[in-house]
Amino acid sequence: MTDTDVVIVGNGPVGATLSVLLAQRGWRVTVLERRPRPYKLPRATSFDGETARLLAATGIGPDLGRITAPANGYQWQTAGGETLLDIAFTTEGPYGWPDANTMHQPALEELLAARVQQLPGITVLRGHEVVAITDGDSHVEVTATDPDEVTRTISARWVVGCDGANSFVRDHLDVPVTDLGFSYEWLLCDVRLTEPREFVPTNVQICDPARPTTLVGSGPGRRRWEFMRLPGENAAELNKDETAWRLMAPFGVTPGTATLLRSTTYIFQARWAEQWRAGHVLLAGDAAHLMPPFAGQGMCSGIRDVTNLAWKLDLVLDGRAGKSLLDSYGEERREQAREAILASVQLGRVICVTDPEAAAERDATVLANRGGKPAGRPEPAKPLTGGLLHESPGAGVVVPQGRVRWNGTTGLFDDVVGRGFVLLTTEAAPTGFLAELGTHVVRLDDDVDVDDVYRQFLDRFGAASVLIRPDYHVFGTAGTGRLDTLSSALLDRLRTPVPAP
Repeated sequence: MTDTDVVIVGNGPVGATLSVLLAQRGWRVTVLERRPRPYKLPRATSFDGETARLLAATGIGPDLGRITAPANGYQWQTAGGETLLDIAFTTEGPYGWPDANTMHQPALEELLAARVQQLPGITVLRGHEVVAITDGDSHVEVTATDPDEVTRTISARWVVGCDGANSFVRDHLDVPVTDLGFSYEWLLCDVRLTEPREFVPTNVQICDPARPTTLVGSGPGRRRWEFMRLPGENAAELNKDETAWRLMAPFGVTPGTATLLRSTTYIFQARWAEQWRAGHVLLAGDAAHLMPPFAGQGMCSGIRDVTNLAWKLDLVLDGRAGKSLLDSYGEERREQAREAILASVQLGRVICVTDPEAAAERDATVLANRGGKPAGRPEPAKPLTGGLLHESPGAGVVVPQGRVRWNGTTGLFDDVVGRGFVLLTTEAAPTGFLAELGTHVVRLDDDVDVDDVYRQFLDRFGAASVLIRPDYHVFGTAGTGRLDTLSSALLDRLRTPVPAP
């Protein structure tokens, strides 16, 4: 017996989400957070529609609309105001949520904290700083000091480090880290607007070599401006309130129209850990990866991490799968995080240009290629390319979410049918292993698929059935009469050690 099933180090959005996802599955969770009180200033300012769907799985979905404001678009502009890139967002995205949701991070953390209070399986210990981790054959021990400098040791079956960029857990594991060496210092200014004001588009990157600048929404009534530190510029001078007001004044932001909540400089990084599991210890969120802010995927990637990890830990904890299943977590998520980091760096190399000649050449090239094209749409969620998948058309793709009519209720699929493993099929419902997993089986007909989302999805891959994982990625598809192959393949993959990537 151990003191708890899982110790989570760090109680930011990523750690809190993981604690809820595990407790909802019946596991005992202890969260160790070094800060004695919640951090009241925002860091992340938005999340995409796929991440909104993942957050809704914690039970906070009905309240997300209260703390968020949908973004209407994202543009890159030249210093003269010409459009280099134009992406239009919609409130009816493919995953059942708006494409982009701006938010005040402390408000999101308050929602998660309230959800934690509803679940008896979670213990949150604030002011507890982890100082040692000792891994054994069957369990792991975590030693932490409390606010009174009293040391305590907690035993657990698994430990997950969600303790941010300066992760103690990552340093303890001493895992190799790839650092792309791409970093710049920016001044970050968070404001609360005195009067309602509409910004179209919501989010803008001004690619001005005189001062690359970012404007983004950060929840109802709030916005953020970011200004790049120029070569040779004095960091101390930049990091002053009067500098923030001077730089925001051209945008109509003054002490008379806004309250300055914070003005501080930060340096972004681009790096990822090459190993996300060692023994009974795992990494997630910023402890596993850091990325520039230009694609808005930092927190989103962390939420994807723990959504992937939670259901796999559940299967391992109750003995339905071997420990090697957790190796697929690192294999799947490390590659996705790496791609997100590389994409963010690519965007940053375009934006962070301070040489006027290089900027003029960039603008001319992009404008010539763009050729007056209308606003585009956001890219769909990235599919998995390896890991726990059945080799079949569509494996790894994130399934969209539409409305369904089910057992007398009409609503979004996840809310009406339920979360976990899901089998969509045009054939008779199976029994056996899928039933043992608690798989939700939905037989499609004209009355079920209200928005005709799932019929089209099956047709896209020429499938009669699709088995969906709890993180909404497709495990595999099967043609008519081949439904048993999905059940057998999943059983084999859970019982067979996952090969090293």
